[in-house]
Amino acid sequence: MAYPTPYPNPPAPSPQENQIVQQLSLPIYQARGWLKFLGVMTIIGGIPSVFVLVGILQIWIGILLFQAGSSLDSAGQFGDKFAFLRSMGNLKTYFLIQGILTLLGLVFAATILCITFVLPLLGLTLIPWQQIINNNLHY
Repeated sequence: MAYPTPYPNPPAPSPQENQIVQQLSLPIYQARGWLKFLGVMTIIGGIPSVFVLVGILQIWIGILLFQAGSSLDSAGQFGDKFAFLRSMGNLKTYFLIQGILTLLGLVFAATILCITFVLPLLGLTLIPWQQIINNNLHY
């Protein structure tokens, strides 16, 4: 069901607007093949790990990249403003997800570094190494 608009027919974009959209989308339009390729490869990479959250996120990221590349076809060839905006929205979501995953990875790495290096220096460990060493010496 279409939403009502104030116009009976949507206004046609002017040729000048189409040229501006084509010019703005030119650099990324030239890389649209790479976007699609990375999207497909990310989807393929996510298939083996689909049963965990990481696999689902990988497939979603791949779909976003592929959709961005596909939308750029229309934006670069015809100056379609809405296709260009859809493509930029997909790329925004892609970078948002990648940024969140990067932050989570940094927090996880810092936690592991604390557990492995800082806590033993403070004399706190999760593995009772001294008891293990003492028990092995008495046998």
